[in-house]
Amino acid sequence: MLEELRIQNLGVIADATLPLDPGLTCITGETGAGKTMVVAGLGLLFGGRASRAPLGADRALVEGRFAVAEAALELRERAIEAGADLEDGELLLARSVSSEGRSKAWVGGRSAPVGVLAELGELAISVHGQSDQMRLLQPAEQRAALDRFAGADHGKVLDAYRAVFHELGACAAELSRLRTSAREMAREADLLRLGLDEITAVDPQDGEESELAEEALRLENAEALRLAAATAHGAISGDPATGEGGATDTVGAAARALEHDAHSDPKLAEFAERLAEAGALLAEAAVDLSSYLDDLTADPRRLEEIYQRQAALKTLYRKYAEDLPGVLAWAENASKRLGELDVSDERVAELESQHAELTARAADLATQLRASRRAAAARFSESVSTELKGLAMPHAEVVAAVEPRPAGRGSVDLAVETAVSGATEDGADEVELLLRPHPGSLPAALHKGASGGELSRVMLAIEVVFAEIGGPPVLVFDEVDAGVGGGAAIEIGRCLAKLARRHQVLVVTHLPQVAAFADRHLVVSKDTSGAVTVSGVRVVDDAARARELARMLAGMPDSHLGVAHAEELLAEAAKMKS
Repeated sequence: MLEELRIQNLGVIADATLPLDPGLTCITGETGAGKTMVVAGLGLLFGGRASRAPLGADRALVEGRFAVAEAALELRERAIEAGADLEDGELLLARSVSSEGRSKAWVGGRSAPVGVLAELGELAISVHGQSDQMRLLQPAEQRAALDRFAGADHGKVLDAYRAVFHELGACAAELSRLRTSAREMAREADLLRLGLDEITAVDPQDGEESELAEEALRLENAEALRLAAATAHGAISGDPATGEGGATDTVGAAARALEHDAHSDPKLAEFAERLAEAGALLAEAAVDLSSYLDDLTADPRRLEEIYQRQAALKTLYRKYAEDLPGVLAWAENASKRLGELDVSDERVAELESQHAELTARAADLATQLRASRRAAAARFSESVSTELKGLAMPHAEVVAAVEPRPAGRGSVDLAVETAVSGATEDGADEVELLLRPHPGSLPAALHKGASGGELSRVMLAIEVVFAEIGGPPVLVFDEVDAGVGGGAAIEIGRCLAKLARRHQVLVVTHLPQVAAFADRHLVVSKDTSGAVTVSGVRVVDDAARARELARMLAGMPDSHLGVAHAEELLAEAAKMKS
């Protein structure tokens, strides 16, 4: 439960602390005193949209102290995930909004995203105002309300249906894409195949280009290379035809000359050894040059083959990439893309079969949904109508009508039961809440058949029904008793008191008949003595409470007759609550 709420610089409330108790808390005050700022503060505290702080203040601040029950496991786990310490069972929340519109949030004294406050709010509190009544007039909200009432098993069927429906939509989109773009994809596939065939025919090899260039250079300069190698070989080995010696002979003679007297001087021995090594190297070079000359041949045919190969590679570079690695990468990507462009009849047939199967499954689940909704609608109608009898509408009846959606009015048509219905992700049904004010009258849509006061009571009856099946522990009502008076107002107060047996209920009201049922009565009062009107909040009981009810009854808090009437109203409310 919410134990305490503090509001600073919000609307006309400069600084007010609201001590809250279990049961029913009513908040009253004169028009313009700032009663609705309490609801606005709760909205901010639990992640509502922020607005600029009024009064020229630097910021507006809302703080709340929440007692988290042991049974509220989901709420406790989410708060602990956000870093809150719940050892004492208390959860401290805060939200500030600067005058520039910037917002900050705290959970358990630690900074947190505002979205965390919103998540906690969904688990902890439910706020209802006149805008919620307007939402309830929308068919989508009425269907959602019925689905929530239907329970967990119904929710599982709805989740299963939505999963199949989305899968069906994806399959239909893919099938449509294949059918409508088959020509373009076939053209792209043909171009890719032509390119792959051309690259395959050339069959380029990694590193081939440099090898071809080296071989071509060698063949192009074969005669010059032969002359250079032969000259070098002759210079090393000599010319056998003329008997002229080469470098090998010269070095050998030098080495032998030194070896003759090497024993006389170690340095000469060292020079002789070095000359011998040089002679060996020259002899080895002569052998290699000879082998090179044997392998070096002028081959015009091979040179032409290399030129043709290089031309084929350049053609690939011109069409597909600037170098060989790029060509190979293009071929790899083209192969993958061809797999994506499978427009074969087999693929289309496969998708058509899948589409038919998903359609059948979606239709079956939509049929189950409709049956479940109709069963829930009967229970919902009975429960709400029963509550209305206790809200001074003894002959009224709320009917939750579940009808097939006409074909063509959804994103897909499904054969549900014995007819074709238009289906969306929420099913193939249209749900509408109808009100029959009295026997013999025809049921009419809420926005047509209900007055403002009747709509307020229908909304309250629905909330009572929802409260009996669970929901957040704190319920807040902002003038949901608008348009109601007299005996109906007393019945609304009694109903709220009944609701407060299971939930903490906060009600902003202008009706003394409702405020009389409060377990705690808070009054928002304004002070206009200064240049700026500000408001505060105080708890009233006993005589002060009777005076506040007298003000609400007749605008005369000091009237003895009015106070007597208020005391009588309080006594009667106490009897009805017991």
